[in-house]
Amino acid sequence: EEEKEEEEKEEEEEKEDVTKGEETKSESNNNNDEEDTEILRSPICCVLGHVDTGKTKLLDRLRKSNVQGGEAGGITQQIGATYVPLEHIKKETKKLSNLYNIQYQIPGLLIIDTPGHEAFSNLRKRGSSLCNIAILVVDIQHGLEPQTIESLRLLRSRKTPFIVAVNKIDTLYDWKPSPNAPFRETFKQQPKHTKREFEEKFQHVKTQFAEQEFNSEIYDRNKQIKKYISLVPTSAITGEGLPDLLALILQFSQKLLRKEFILSENLQCTVLEVKKVDGLGTTIDVILADGTLNVGDDILLTGLNGAIQTKIRALLTPEPLKEIRIKSPYKKHKSIRAAEGIKISAQNLEHAIAGSNLIVLKPGDDVEAAKIAIQKDLKNMLNIKKTNENGLGVYVQASSLGSLEALLEFLETAEIPVSHVSIGDVHRKDVMKASTMLEKDPTYGCILAFDVKISNDVQAEADKRGVRIFARDIIYNLENDFIDYMDEIKQKKIDSVKNEAVFPVKMQILEQHIFNKKNPIVLGVYIKKGSLRLNTPICADLTSRGKDPLYLGRVVSIEENRKQIEEATEGREVAIKIEMDIDETQPGYDHKFDHTDYLISKITRRSIDVLKQYFVSDLTKSDKVLIARFKKIFDIL
Repeated sequence: EEEKEEEEKEEEEEKEDVTKGEETKSESNNNNDEEDTEILRSPICCVLGHVDTGKTKLLDRLRKSNVQGGEAGGITQQIGATYVPLEHIKKETKKLSNLYNIQYQIPGLLIIDTPGHEAFSNLRKRGSSLCNIAILVVDIQHGLEPQTIESLRLLRSRKTPFIVAVNKIDTLYDWKPSPNAPFRETFKQQPKHTKREFEEKFQHVKTQFAEQEFNSEIYDRNKQIKKYISLVPTSAITGEGLPDLLALILQFSQKLLRKEFILSENLQCTVLEVKKVDGLGTTIDVILADGTLNVGDDILLTGLNGAIQTKIRALLTPEPLKEIRIKSPYKKHKSIRAAEGIKISAQNLEHAIAGSNLIVLKPGDDVEAAKIAIQKDLKNMLNIKKTNENGLGVYVQASSLGSLEALLEFLETAEIPVSHVSIGDVHRKDVMKASTMLEKDPTYGCILAFDVKISNDVQAEADKRGVRIFARDIIYNLENDFIDYMDEIKQKKIDSVKNEAVFPVKMQILEQHIFNKKNPIVLGVYIKKGSLRLNTPICADLTSRGKDPLYLGRVVSIEENRKQIEEATEGREVAIKIEMDIDETQPGYDHKFDHTDYLISKITRRSIDVLKQYFVSDLTKSDKVLIARFKKIFDIL
């Protein structure tokens, strides 16, 4: 009862927090709003979730833009950033400001749109490490999907607070849209059957969160925001629920996370992308997570051919609500404080590495030590060589550290060895390096290239040398291409050696079912252990008589209930026909062996090796035990 009273008390306190705000703080904050805004930085919000849940479309609606139309396959391939100014947040949340007593203290919001596919987990980890608060997007029709669950694990491991956007409410049957309206306002207008479908699907989503050990509740019924995840129904197509989402992010940031947004002098800056811009040359897009950058700052960043030291010539930002990767007019700044997505113009950025950190050198810093430290990440990455025991592996090429990490993670999971890694476009020298694998094993004489350019000359060189280049700008298509290729190669090898694969089998002769004693031997058997397959070489085990196994020929027919079958498993009784190889005399039943002798498959060192290499997944534990026994019978080392 005491626990119940305490919980009710907590709920009442949370309710007061949500509906009235923290009254004791609000008085002092009202007097110092302007001062607080001066010292607070913009929170960084990451958007995560399964592919096709509508993450980028949700931001497109907020920006009134169409970034996703420019993405490869409509799927986000790198981390993009959008700055949402306070004025826009006020405008969007105007209808809710009195209801939730919203205090507008932060200068704005920087939203990072991370890729949704599971293979980008490393890229998302980089995004989440920059992230103060996350929006996890869930499709109301599909609920929690594999990448949603992976994102939940990631957020939990990083202890990142998050809000859930339950998206695509407009796809519910007979939904009546009210563009850009708060959720409760639009929900009141829905027919009863639509409301009923919403409640059913929403409850299913809550149940799925509970299965992942997360308590959740629709945001306006959530009285314990520290203990329960807030679920916000949204539509990326109509903008419904978007005001609620922004209001909740604002409230969450200012009430629970305010201390995190006090501007620090400790610079945290990550390079997102390296690109050429007309009139500016090679630039870098960065996320400034904390601290301040100034024109003229002496900066140091990771380079493909060594650390890059240069001075900032220009600090550029897109117009508010424009995505940093999309070409648009830029504003120039002398100084920018966090958090912001920034384009930096400077000399010698051609070989900068996307996904790496940027630091500002101060007077008196040990520059050489700093150069060694900043190159460490890349050095570790490029020195990765996870070849197999035979020194075999594929050649991996990617556009950035993040995509390279993602590719390497996939290859490790798929147990595909790697011989060499590189960042940047594929060149002739890369083809020549990859071709060295052709002599060892043609399977690995290939290049996996993600989001990089391949010129006609390079492709011609690859064709000439027989190097296959798998090039894609959507990473899971690249994975699928290579998996299909590996499966094709593996199947060809299996087909070429299947006659050499001998599965272990031990059979008891059924004395009452001897149909033909010789040329061919036809008799009934009971499969005591293992499994019998067509073309299996068979011996009579005469070791109990002190003799060597006697070879009888190969099984050319297996019959059960007068029907031909290709395989007979343990415990079954079948009739088999054994024929001797051409020009060899077959030993006869009763003359050389009888029903007291077991029939066993004839294994060799080669047949065991073939099983291990190509059919190990088909072997049971008892098969392996049987092989071990047969090795002794056939004296195989």
